[in-house]
Amino acid sequence: MSLSLADCHDPTGRVHGLPTFPWRLAPDGLATRRQLRALGLRPGGQDIAGQVLRPRFRRGPLAAFLYRVDRAKPVRPMTPAKTAALAKANAARRTCPECLADAGYVIPASLGMWVPCAYPDDRAFDRTALG
Repeated sequence: MSLSLADCHDPTGRVHGLPTFPWRLAPDGLATRRQLRALGLRPGGQDIAGQVLRPRFRRGPLAAFLYRVDRAKPVRPMTPAKTAALAKANAARRTCPECLADAGYVIPASLGMWVPCAYPDDRAFDRTALG
């Protein structure tokens, strides 16, 4: 179903069930998650207040939910425990399960190990030079 720009304007929510606005034309006081995050806010459990739609050629429309800025709560600060857990998780993503070496980059899930272990016969990779 192709959607025109005029179909995206439904401020009462009669057609789409939610107040709907064209892309980039949301009223003041409503923001997407990304816009809230840029303001240092989060939705904080509030219900969706509306949506913005952008029609696309040969595909369904892009949609983004809108939240009320006045009901948004501040972003929770990072605690030392969260910071340590995130560092540990990122280190695990860089560690090769075969040789336990730190690859220095996030190991691709498609290989499951870093490149020298995935292709051991390839002479282009020198294990001693890489770590």
